[in-house]
Amino acid sequence: MTVALAVLLAAAAAAATGCNGPRPADLFVVQRSGSIPGATLSLRVIDDGHVSCNGGAPKPISSAQLIDARALRRELDGDHAKEQVGLADRHLALKPGAISTLSYRVRSEQGTVSFSDTSPRQPQAFYGLAKLTRDLARGPCGLAR
Repeated sequence: MTVALAVLLAAAAAAATGCNGPRPADLFVVQRSGSIPGATLSLRVIDDGHVSCNGGAPKPISSAQLIDARALRRELDGDHAKEQVGLADRHLALKPGAISTLSYRVRSEQGTVSFSDTSPRQPQAFYGLAKLTRDLARGPCGLAR
């Protein structure tokens, strides 16, 4: 009887503390908007190799996409151990060009950046963020754009 009670209490404790462990860290969250149908998107890229689209359940992404996302996160957050400042540390906000279709707001651990598809003088990382956002939206998220 005592063993059964101990097992029951252990199971209850595991359920109460969340036996799945801590929630995996977000690499970054992208908010995309725009003037074309399907432009609005909320994308949460998770360090465990998943993406959540518009608040939905996490879906797996490819290892290549995860590697790209981690590289973009380093561009956003820099390397503070080496005293390298990232784009998010500077809260870089670029104005859109003359005609803009899509706008992005990207939040990471170190801050937020914003840009549009036609923003002049974009760092290469912003082109990578736009491409990864589109690839994840069309792939794991199953969206048109």
